[in-house]
Amino acid sequence: MSEPLLQQAIELDDAASVENLLVLNNAHAEELSLLDTASFRYLVTQAFHACRIGENDAFMLTFDQSARYDSPNFLWFRERYPEFVYVDRICVSSSARGRGLARQLYERLFDQARRAGHRIIVCEVNIDPPNPGSDAFHAALGFQEVGSAAIFGGKKTVRYLERRL
Repeated sequence: MSEPLLQQAIELDDAASVENLLVLNNAHAEELSLLDTASFRYLVTQAFHACRIGENDAFMLTFDQSARYDSPNFLWFRERYPEFVYVDRICVSSSARGRGLARQLYERLFDQARRAGHRIIVCEVNIDPPNPGSDAFHAALGFQEVGSAAIFGGKKTVRYLERRL
């Protein structure tokens, strides 16, 4: 594997970077959900960890239990766990796939979460529409299923996962 790429915090004062990451997010809206600029910026302000690799190679947004966020998936975890870090979105551009960027983002998150005293990382993966690549990736990282739900009026079904640190 090649040298890990530099990870940087997502800086809201870097308008071009924010716009590049928003374009990347929206290119994967089926998996992540479509955002506008104001919504993306808000999520970054609430994040426990907001990190990117390159200008638009990859990014990750996570929240801890105290975030002001109304996602049904985040709220599912909040109802069940007193403390956690929720991976809301992780995205790797098509041109950067296969380089281990998602794993690098997760490894940094695991380190930061441990340092902050967190012991549980949670996320969800689509069952319908299916996302077998994400299922396999999260299983390889040690995530285990802890529940599932139909959301958005049954238009989407997700599997809830956790990894204990």
